[in-house]
Amino acid sequence: MLNSVKELNGYHQHEPEYRNGHANGKANGKTNGAVAHHDETKEAKQAIETAVRTILTNVGEDPDREGLIGTPDRIARMYDEILAGYTTDPVKLVNGALFDVEYDDPVIVKEIEYFSMCEHHMLPFFGRAHIAYIPSDKVIGLSKIPRIVEMFARRLQVQERMTRQIAEMIDEVLKPQGVAVVVEGSHMCSMMRGVKKEHPRMMTSYMIGKYKEDKELRREFMDQLRK
Repeated sequence: MLNSVKELNGYHQHEPEYRNGHANGKANGKTNGAVAHHDETKEAKQAIETAVRTILTNVGEDPDREGLIGTPDRIARMYDEILAGYTTDPVKLVNGALFDVEYDDPVIVKEIEYFSMCEHHMLPFFGRAHIAYIPSDKVIGLSKIPRIVEMFARRLQVQERMTRQIAEMIDEVLKPQGVAVVVEGSHMCSMMRGVKKEHPRMMTSYMIGKYKEDKELRREFMDQLRK
């Protein structure tokens, strides 16, 4: 069921390829694949460290001075954490936590904190996501909804796309009667540079099914967010 979600997530572009190194590209077993993946990860980390040293040099710093010696390594490890959404497997994330329930009223999860990175300037944006869905015949484990938010937040993003991706994955996984996602975010790219406004906040929304069709449902959801 989640293969199309993998496509949506872009996970297929980052899966390790278990290849034996020959031209036919056929796997010789997961051991070789794990080693190859480890080597690729190590090479990627080294490439990031080299890029950081180049940046430090070109902004007028000395990457070999005491305070900066470990900075390339720290940044490479940081990117591995804050951009982990690229390699998150949505199938493992959901992990079968779908349950048959006779319930067809809205399920609302509010105030989901997230941190992401703007793809335009590679500066953070952060805020809270609010999600509602109306079950058809299944509900999803409560902890999985924040994990879905995190999967899409932990990558280079724009808030509008992230809002849609969250809604579409929940719709794909649950096949509910409707999904509503509202995301609010503060963007460091507008706080630190450009217009330099201290407290700008952006709100985006994406509605599917009944939430898109029924104005009263949308109003009730928005009213819940104000409480």
